[in-house]
Amino acid sequence: MQSYTLLAPAKINLYLEIIGLRADGYHELAMVMQTVDLADKIVLRPNGNDAFRLSCDHPQVPADQTNLAYKAAQLMASEFPKSFANYGGADIHIQKNIPVAAGLAGGSTNGAAVLVGLNLIWQLGLTHSELEELAGQLGSDVPFCISGGTALATGRGNELDTLPPLNNLYVVLGKYESLAVPTPWAYKTYKEQFSETYVSDIATLESRGKRVHSGPMVNAIAHQDSRKIGELLHNDLEKVVLPAYPQVEQLRQAFLNEKESYSETILGAMMSGSGPTVFAITTTLTQAENLKQKIQTTLPDPDLKLWVAKFISSGISIAGDS
Repeated sequence: MQSYTLLAPAKINLYLEIIGLRADGYHELAMVMQTVDLADKIVLRPNGNDAFRLSCDHPQVPADQTNLAYKAAQLMASEFPKSFANYGGADIHIQKNIPVAAGLAGGSTNGAAVLVGLNLIWQLGLTHSELEELAGQLGSDVPFCISGGTALATGRGNELDTLPPLNNLYVVLGKYESLAVPTPWAYKTYKEQFSETYVSDIATLESRGKRVHSGPMVNAIAHQDSRKIGELLHNDLEKVVLPAYPQVEQLRQAFLNEKESYSETILGAMMSGSGPTVFAITTTLTQAENLKQKIQTTLPDPDLKLWVAKFISSGISIAGDS
């Protein structure tokens, strides 16, 4: 049987609005998500037995049943028991390039890659839509990671509508290596502080989500108006994360200060997801590299790591046979 090496790209949020609480207990969200070419590599090798073995080159990533990549393998085995019995399990190795606990969907994209890889190894012939449906059982970000690109996500984040691709933008990502913001804490704290703004009835929840379809950010993406996209960056979770994590606020402000000085080259800056990663968007690779150097000079902290990445229009892809 063939082995596969898959690229599992990170994602950023260009827009994140918390609308209210759903009947299932999740938050009703409206998000615009974008994949970038900072990617993990996932190697799947059939092992001929009835087990999955997981390994990772990063010491902070668990190589056990708590890892979404392992959960994805177990989900495939339970959904397709005949294929699992016929083909057996696989050894799964994660080569981490996406920073850990960064709000960049690193765990989600690894899980998505395992779904895609086992679909190939077991020759199931599942479509992207079928894989996304399975991915929804693993987490809200996992369905988006299957296809990637630029997408509007509503519901709890798993109802996806593809948007026109944004292939000519670059991003500088910054994260303090030792800093992590627990996603459950961020949403719980937002609920505690801002629940009075929540929409309560189901009909209004749905209509508010649909309104984003024709909203300013989606319109700017449809017209490829990169400057407007930068102006419309929005993340409700900044309201609770930035006051509680001054380093994230400091990094965000450093990006915004550079934007004020170089408004022609830096389109906007914001925290991604629940953080703590902060990003700034530029229109060229040279601008992004220059911005990275300026931030390193402004904040000379060895704990601060910076990456340059490009917007891409794909999700999980084959890197090459191994």
